[in-house]
Amino acid sequence: MTENHDLSDAYEVIVIGGGAAGLSAALVLGRARRRTLVVDAGEPRNAPAAHLQGFLSRDGMAPAEFLAVGRAEIARYGVHLVRDRVVDARRDGDFLVTLDGGRALRARQLVVATGLKDELPSVPGVAERFGRDVLHCPYCHGWEVRDQAFGVLAASALSVHQALMVTQWSKDVTFFLHRVDEAELSDLDLRRLAAAGVAVVPGEVAGLVVDDDRLTGVRLADGSVHAREALFVAPRPVPRTGLLERLGAGLCETPFGSYPVVDERGLTSVPGLWAAGNASGFAEQVVNAASRGYRAGAAINGELLMADLDEGVAAAGATGAAGV
Repeated sequence: MTENHDLSDAYEVIVIGGGAAGLSAALVLGRARRRTLVVDAGEPRNAPAAHLQGFLSRDGMAPAEFLAVGRAEIARYGVHLVRDRVVDARRDGDFLVTLDGGRALRARQLVVATGLKDELPSVPGVAERFGRDVLHCPYCHGWEVRDQAFGVLAASALSVHQALMVTQWSKDVTFFLHRVDEAELSDLDLRRLAAAGVAVVPGEVAGLVVDDDRLTGVRLADGSVHAREALFVAPRPVPRTGLLERLGAGLCETPFGSYPVVDERGLTSVPGLWAAGNASGFAEQVVNAASRGYRAGAAINGELLMADLDEGVAAAGATGAAGV
């Protein structure tokens, strides 16, 4: 599906990913009069959420509305957008990009803003209610469920941090160890949980209790039920970095997956290859992703400008030398 028409096969910049980071980069580039294409597979990470929060002037906006506004804005500046998936990318002077629909495209610079995928714990009911009353980020959702009875499902010993953090929004917090052995928690962890008033419950979680389409409890494998109104989980982030790896970008291993090594502008170890949003790091919320996209877009415009000027200088020098 093509949203903006008059497409060709050659662009100055191709942006892969039409989320906050990709659209923000495209907006800057379009306003800088750069011939730009956005390729969007239509898989935004925050699709399960009803609203996005913490974005000044956009607080409470539906994610789908936010993206629709962004697409309309880039169209005003001549940026093309195609609904498709990039299946291959390689370097041959320029970047050569192949779409699932069969088109082959060329660009001088490439922005990868493909984000990441949340891999949820395999507990019945969690995936179905994710983004509603099964949540992952208190900064994104804490205000909306404030003062309710919280549960936190441990994915690892690192989940202690999440259990402590959510006490800022509720003083009724239960930490379900699930498959984590209490022995894996440090003495400091246990003392902090106690100081925060967090109840620690051992035992595997078997599922959720839902009444009238609302979470009402967490059921353990032994059949006991703990009344809860919101459950925080820590999904395993799976960065979509396949294209970056294929193009030779250096990656850095973190506790939240492997991400490209980038400079402060988003440039990877491969000249002309940029990463923005959750493709460049785990903690890029929508507002941060938009900022990273803006920064990358401005830097790319400067790179292209200087490259063209240097080419002109070299050509002028060669012409002058030939005329001597």
